[in-house]
Amino acid sequence: MAVVLEHSFSTTKSIEDSFTAVSDLERTIPCVEGGSIVERTGDDSAKAEIKVKMGAMSLKYTGTVEITEKDPEAHRVTMTVKSREAGGQGHANATVVFALHEGGGTINTNAQITGTAASMGEGIVTGVLDAMITDFSTKVGNA
Repeated sequence: MAVVLEHSFSTTKSIEDSFTAVSDLERTIPCVEGGSIVERTGDDSAKAEIKVKMGAMSLKYTGTVEITEKDPEAHRVTMTVKSREAGGQGHANATVVFALHEGGGTINTNAQITGTAASMGEGIVTGVLDAMITDFSTKVGNA
């Protein structure tokens, strides 16, 4: 199942401070509800995990987060997320693009979900992802 979402956020930080925050995985990953860094694997990559609540179920995904594009002049950061469902056969992979401007920015998420989460239906998956990204966009604006 493919899910595409776009969110905007606002912040009182300067565009340079926002770019620095978004470019720092140790600041960005914990802004995702249930997200944590397991191990840094490079300046722009980390092993991470996320625990997601979907209705009565809790799912855990482990994988990698990598900054695949960082353009300081355009204030744009692209991250690639590749994760596997713990104890299952599904995955949750995504490309996340941050386009920053003075006073905030946008977060464009293109996710591919399979396994247990996908079997719950597009409406539930989209609702959960939308809520997670809305919460994340509030936190990352203040990271």
